[in-house]
Amino acid sequence: MRAVVYDRYGPPGVLRVEEVPDPAPGPGQVLVRVVATSVNLSDWESLVGSPAYARLGGLRRPTRHVLGSDLAGVVEAVGPGVNAFAPGDEVYGDNLALMGGFAELAVAKESALAPKPSALGFVEASTLPQSGAIALQGTERVGPGSRVLVNGAGGGTGPLAVQLARAAGAHVTAVDNAGKLDFMRAVGADEVVDFRAEDWTRRGPFDHVLDLVAHRSVFAYRRALAPGGSYRCVGGPVRSLLRVVTVGAVAGAATGRSLGVLVVRQGPEHFAPAAERVLAGDLTVHVDRVLPLDETAAALARVGEGRACGKVVVLVSP
Repeated sequence: MRAVVYDRYGPPGVLRVEEVPDPAPGPGQVLVRVVATSVNLSDWESLVGSPAYARLGGLRRPTRHVLGSDLAGVVEAVGPGVNAFAPGDEVYGDNLALMGGFAELAVAKESALAPKPSALGFVEASTLPQSGAIALQGTERVGPGSRVLVNGAGGGTGPLAVQLARAAGAHVTAVDNAGKLDFMRAVGADEVVDFRAEDWTRRGPFDHVLDLVAHRSVFAYRRALAPGGSYRCVGGPVRSLLRVVTVGAVAGAATGRSLGVLVVRQGPEHFAPAAERVLAGDLTVHVDRVLPLDETAAALARVGEGRACGKVVVLVSP
């Protein structure tokens, strides 16, 4: 099979397309013929080996040589003990534990996959497992009249979070770079902020902050919150995340605010509701572009460099 492989951390140039042996599913695993795989920031982090937690699978060299977790495709074969799927079934899921989506065939845990709704295309389905779960969980406490801020709102997860918060009746401020301001307005943000031109933590107070790219001081985050407000971050440097869960938690509690890391629950039960809302017409998937397998490096670069407005998808098998 054809796969996009790498054997050292670095820029997209370390990726190469090669013919590699077909994988085989083990117990509790499913072999998927991949149709589409969307790019997540976690793919970029695993490629460049930064932040430090991206190297947990190999400090000096990556141990997984094919990236791509959010995949959609057709079951090719199943391993021993698999009962939920059979060859020919259309599936999608977040294969973060095993990766392998940037290849014609990928092995995934049975528990990571869900049946793909027939009315949902493979490209759309591939955008939802990771981003949908984060957006749903990051906005689940938002209610009518809340003031919500989403930092990193122009990327893959942000547009979903903005829409969900708006649907819950919140006033939403979206933050990203200047090139994404019009896009964020079109997605539904009430206000938009270019983070390079303005410090969004002085815009508050906000009742809820979902930070997809944590880089600032925990005291700035606390300043941005209204009394009783909550701040949750998903990604960022290890140092920033550690400060949030230590100093931030204490500083927030002392002033009646909650600062912490959003621990995202994984699995079909956590991303399938996003697909249901897409099919119902009250949530829209925004695809920045669809690129072929040979252009996976360009797809990763577009996401990692912050240029994508919405999700970037690699179409593995048209």
